[in-house]
Amino acid sequence: MEKFYWNPTREDRIGICTGIFKDDDIGEVAIERLVDSFANQSIDFFGALRARIYDDLVRGFIADTGLEGLSARLVNSREGPPKFAPPQMDIESLMKYGNLLVEEQENVKRVQLADAYLDGAELAGNSGSSLPEEVSA
Repeated sequence: MEKFYWNPTREDRIGICTGIFKDDDIGEVAIERLVDSFANQSIDFFGALRARIYDDLVRGFIADTGLEGLSARLVNSREGPPKFAPPQMDIESLMKYGNLLVEEQENVKRVQLADAYLDGAELAGNSGSSLPEEVSA
């Protein structure tokens, strides 16, 4: 089977992001700004961006409910399942979350680079210690 590599154009990316954010009513100008601001990101980034805002709603619910009362609130609760109002998404908050995601990506790259470096490094001595073998810890 041959692999098909797709490099979406700006218009493709705007169209896909319009679908991702269709229920959020953020407008085409905001979507274009997002796509242009995060041009090096994959399409999946924009779905993760939207999900991050909803994640914060869930975190807020957990904080308000408390960890101790969470299972009682969710399982067979007389109040029924929790209901969340749709979050207000605007370009400023989306840009903020987008920049946070980019920072997280950079941190992951740094950690992976450090891990790769450490995997190739050998510590002195048979015991894996950097202390001279005559010295015991």
